[in-house]
Amino acid sequence: MFTLPNLPYSYDALGPHLDKQTMELHHTKHHATYVNKLNEALAKAPQLKEKSIEWLLTNLSEVPEDIRTAVVNHGGGHYNHSLFWQMMSPDKVEPPVELVSVINNNFGSVEKFQEQFNQAAVSLFGSGWVWLVKKADNNLAITTTFNQGSPLSQGLQPLLGLDVWEHAYYLKWQNKRADYVATWWQVVNWPVVAKNLLS
Repeated sequence: MFTLPNLPYSYDALGPHLDKQTMELHHTKHHATYVNKLNEALAKAPQLKEKSIEWLLTNLSEVPEDIRTAVVNHGGGHYNHSLFWQMMSPDKVEPPVELVSVINNNFGSVEKFQEQFNQAAVSLFGSGWVWLVKKADNNLAITTTFNQGSPLSQGLQPLLGLDVWEHAYYLKWQNKRADYVATWWQVVNWPVVAKNLLS
């Protein structure tokens, strides 16, 4: 049985960038529902009960077809959000030197990377995520997934992800997704991104 992880900070800790009400609803309602629905689906496939969420999303062809969509949607929702909470922090920190070096090599500069990431986030039609990922050749790329799709299912390692579903920002930012994306950089937990890069 998968369980809802605790946040590493209080619901109001990321203010004023992300508000308390949104964070609480996002965690206790949206993420919790993904966990519950994932467990319901996996109850039909007891042979998978010992598998990690990473294994499930990486090996979708081995998930029974009758629950595969549920694992993509709800398993992806659980995995994506579990990463998302860890990728943010109330303590503003600069990107570690080793991460800056890799970003510079791949995008030219941190500023150019952020510009490309922002453009991908505001351009994504409908609901989904924008990601910084490491590819099999160890180069970095920016990609998007629709709904709760996971980069793992595409053979990519997620390093940093931003939820651009409306439930992630609408209470505070309404239809101004670009403003939400811009302010989100103030709470990015860069040491976690660097740790993901080296793992």
